[in-house]
Amino acid sequence: MFAGSLALGALATRKSWASVPEAAAALRRTAPAGSIPHLPPMRVHMDQLTDIKVCLRPFRPMGPRLDVEKIGDKTVIHNYGHGGSGWSLSWGSANIAVGKAAATLKESVAVIGCGVIGLTSALTAQRAGKTVTIYTKALLPHTRSVRANGSWTPDSRVALTKPAGPEFAAVWEQMARYSWRTYRDYLGLPGNPIDFRDNYSLSDIPFDQRHLPPPAPGVGDYSTTGKPQHTSEFADYGDLIRDIIPNPEDIDPKDNPFPVAHARRANMMMFNFGAYGHLLLSEFYQAGGKIVIREFHNPADLKSLPEDVIINCPGYAASDWWQDKTLIPVRGQTNWLPPQADALYGVEYRGAALLSKTDGVMVQGLDFTHTLGEMIGVGNSFEHADRSEAEKAIGIFEDLFARMGKEHV
Repeated sequence: MFAGSLALGALATRKSWASVPEAAAALRRTAPAGSIPHLPPMRVHMDQLTDIKVCLRPFRPMGPRLDVEKIGDKTVIHNYGHGGSGWSLSWGSANIAVGKAAATLKESVAVIGCGVIGLTSALTAQRAGKTVTIYTKALLPHTRSVRANGSWTPDSRVALTKPAGPEFAAVWEQMARYSWRTYRDYLGLPGNPIDFRDNYSLSDIPFDQRHLPPPAPGVGDYSTTGKPQHTSEFADYGDLIRDIIPNPEDIDPKDNPFPVAHARRANMMMFNFGAYGHLLLSEFYQAGGKIVIREFHNPADLKSLPEDVIINCPGYAASDWWQDKTLIPVRGQTNWLPPQADALYGVEYRGAALLSKTDGVMVQGLDFTHTLGEMIGVGNSFEHADRSEAEKAIGIFEDLFARMGKEHV
């Protein structure tokens, strides 16, 4: 979730431009004096916790599944397996899937799933002139999609470099650029469905001294164990879209508003789930879309659908009902506090991340030990809340803002 391009968790763990510290150091640019706004300390305390959400990101080592398969006389276009990049790549991925659906020349299309991938696929099909019905077990507010953190993370655990191969990089770039352009159409709308936040990466030591340990001898890799063993195996495609993503900046010590020695700032796109989800569902219904609540148990169930063309967007559920054993769960937990409209910014510090949005303050534990990087949650299918994880992440920011508040007195 946060472990992606310019996302909070990436700031301390990723290599190349996706890490704000490395990118800022390479650019040697410091934020202009006076450009750091007043940042009020946030009210981050465990007794303010309103919710804990856990999602299982559907990670495929070779990248999202976008191929076409025949089930009887049905044409199934798959669109799942985006890891932690589903929200970010959804429009570009939908554009590819709908292009394949359009090639069948059928006017009616079924979409399986109403998460962000399913909903954007349905809307894209409508925009292509198709009549669309979504078949789903749950509507968007009750899907795994809304248990994420809601930030632009287009290459967060989207693939492993070797299994994906060099060809996938071009596909990824196509999806990322198309999605970025589409999201810009949603900026400035009522409720701010899509917005930007100043996002601060903090460190007690110089950023160039923070390094992940190398792989341990003899642990193997995906090719030998069937599961990634080190963060270096994950693909890093950020350089391909560096020209369109806001670059990060150093913060001069005299302008640093935090009680921490080193700080960096990046402007990050994020999604307000409530406003954005409501807008997408409204668009779908207004264009004549229909939603049928239905649960599928195996691919043969699709034969009973009236539509001959089906875009399959089940997310991690494909592991069970489609028996796709290439999927690897990546657990992610987000902890939610009430919204704080006077403090809309994000922070990454000591292996935890915080993002203040209109639908709540999201706090997430990332790499507390600074040793795991992208391996956080990989292979973990535990989908229940871990209160101790929430306490540790919230405690980091409670201490930070307590010290910050003293400096503001």
